[in-house]
Amino acid sequence: MEKQAINNAIELGVRIRERRHEIGMTQEEVAFSSLVTPRIISELERGKPAAQFATVVRVLEALGLDLYVDPR
Repeated sequence: MEKQAINNAIELGVRIRERRHEIGMTQEEVAFSSLVTPRIISELERGKPAAQFATVVRVLEALGLDLYVDPR
């Protein structure tokens, strides 16, 4: 998988949903693995911008995704 720039919460949500589908997990399974509620996963996937950073990191970890910051 190639790196993809994420410029906003909606793009992050799309990437989270794509990855969840790629690995065949339900929102409930990701929520359980991330120690959050299924509602949080749904909100992240819909691009709700108010997610807490620690929550996002746990969800990315459960999905096997890494977070990088690169200069433009």
